[in-house]
Amino acid sequence: MTNTADVPLRVWRQRKGRLLRLRLNRPKANIIDAEMIAALDGAFAEIAKSRDAHAVLLDHEGEHFSFGASVDEHLPGQCAGMLGALHGLIKRMLALPAPILVAVKGQCLGGGLEVAISGHMIFAAPDASFGQPEIKLAVFAPAASCLLPRLIARSHAEDLLYSGRSISGQRAAEIGLAATATDNPEAAALAYYDEHLAGLSASTLGFAIEAARGPFRDAVSADLDRVETLYLDGLMNTHDAVEGLEAFIGKRPAKWEHR
Repeated sequence: MTNTADVPLRVWRQRKGRLLRLRLNRPKANIIDAEMIAALDGAFAEIAKSRDAHAVLLDHEGEHFSFGASVDEHLPGQCAGMLGALHGLIKRMLALPAPILVAVKGQCLGGGLEVAISGHMIFAAPDASFGQPEIKLAVFAPAASCLLPRLIARSHAEDLLYSGRSISGQRAAEIGLAATATDNPEAAALAYYDEHLAGLSASTLGFAIEAARGPFRDAVSADLDRVETLYLDGLMNTHDAVEGLEAFIGKRPAKWEHR
């Protein structure tokens, strides 16, 4: 395990090298910024090449999984590059031929939640907090707009997307957003790996994922392109989207003009 404090992502292997561990390493916020996205994308690219891993466990240093994406990188002039990179990461995760287990404590918001739900199973602390608060800044969550309505009941998905409110890890498990709510998500994910995945053929797991996830992956990937265009060519040409972001960065109340 790498103990270097200045790397955004810690990467190591466990369980005879068959379990890839990825740990967000920028507490307390673990912001999903350009550097973090690049580190995650590189790690998932390597595991896709190796073909010998049974699974990936993604968790986090500190009390919180992630406060979300960098608001600064959402501003005009930067958002196209940021969205392209984030959506590229999500597409890579959706295509990975190994199960991605995600362990979440604390806040898992915005771009952090979009990364988490791109995995296969979330193990959540009961008092964790899941939400897509982008709407409160007068923007929307592109990847979550594609993923959430396909993962949970549409009424629950649209509630999270339109209200910007957060729900607990316990509630996330109740509506199917998380696989389970448990006091020690990392231990629960490791136990799941040991009991259910470790003894399987990594090669066959890859085929099983393609069989079950292929249509979902293809539909989400195509939808990401649609909403990325809507975000960049539509939303970011409105007054309120830019005002909301600038107000947040400037720590002042936003002044909506509803246009």
